Amino acid sequence: MRTFYEFFAGGGMARAGLGKGWNCLFANDFDAKKGLSYAENWGGDHLHVSDVAQIKSSMLPKEADLVWASFPCQDLSLAGAGAGLKGSRSGTFWPFWQLVKKLGKEGRAPRMILLENVCGALTSHEGKDFSAIAGALAREGFRVGAVVVDAVSFVPQSRPRLFFVGVHADAPIPHELVSSTPMGQWHTPGLIDAFNRLPKISKDAWLWWRMPAPAPRTTVFADLIEEEPTGVRWHTAAETDKLLAMMAPLHLEKVEKAKKAGRRMVGAIYRRTRPDGMGGRGVRAEVRFDDIAGCLRTPSGGSSRQIIMLVEGNKIRTRLLSPREAARLMGLPETYKLPTNYNDAYHLAGDGLAVPAVRYIAANILEPLLAGGRAMKMAA
Repeated sequence: MRTFYEFFAGGGMARAGLGKGWNCLFANDFDAKKGLSYAENWGGDHLHVSDVAQIKSSMLPKEADLVWASFPCQDLSLAGAGAGLKGSRSGTFWPFWQLVKKLGKEGRAPRMILLENVCGALTSHEGKDFSAIAGALAREGFRVGAVVVDAVSFVPQSRPRLFFVGVHADAPIPHELVSSTPMGQWHTPGLIDAFNRLPKISKDAWLWWRMPAPAPRTTVFADLIEEEPTGVRWHTAAETDKLLAMMAPLHLEKVEKAKKAGRRMVGAIYRRTRPDGMGGRGVRAEVRFDDIAGCLRTPSGGSSRQIIMLVEGNKIRTRLLSPREAARLMGLPETYKLPTNYNDAYHLAGDGLAVPAVRYIAANILEPLLAGGRAMKMAA
């Protein structure tokens, strides 16, 4: 069975995406609340809740085929303070990387490494953070490439994420897994620009991963909405009217079009601070009715909590997105056990991985790499 270590594990969404064909040998996260959810869903036998800097290589059993790390994104996010890999949160990449280097010195380097983060990593510090990550992989003897995968291809949520995939230089790479040039869907202009800024050592180690186009998504946002949600309540008419009063004419027009759509329409609302036209700034409610949700975020403040608007003819209802709906937007199964506290559940989802995106990368890059490599080794 394929084996992996999972760092910055959260609620185990990488594990959910990799699936039953993979065996987790070790998992780590700093957040005790996320650790509780991980243990409840996957068991706690291999879970270590601590700062990654406190993890020693001796704590990692055996030798893993894959090291997965979804290191914190806050300092790389466009919404963050711009500290990048020098920040206190995203900077935890470096103690994690020291651990990977130690495994290499012990002769236990993984065959593959996957690093996941926000697309802000492409431009953070004018591309220097992207270059630092690619360079770290290259200097440690890995061929490396990256893909941008938007969860909207699989679930009705707009959520583009950057995935570095590194494969050890000693491992064979089936030719059908790489392209000589970038491929449009997975290699965005931003990723190509970031590649062009790389130094020679990283360019020489670079791979353009090839993946097929996914099948068309079959679900829309409305399919995931609960009529009788748990953990939230429908707003009163007055609360809904207050949200409507916070909308600019452009967004009120969207609501009117939704009324005339002739079907049940679900919109996603975020509250934004915008210029008020009088030299100041005020809070506006902005809605989208394109059958997909906005990107889930961690609930650090009221504006980051996504509100839904359900429109059926002239009837309009609003409320917060429920925890189970958030989990569905991440592709988690109905059997996944969520925290009972709303903020904890929303944070778990908003800070996690889209499970189907993980599965797609595993099926189209990670698993073929292992299968091809093993087949060639057996034939040699």
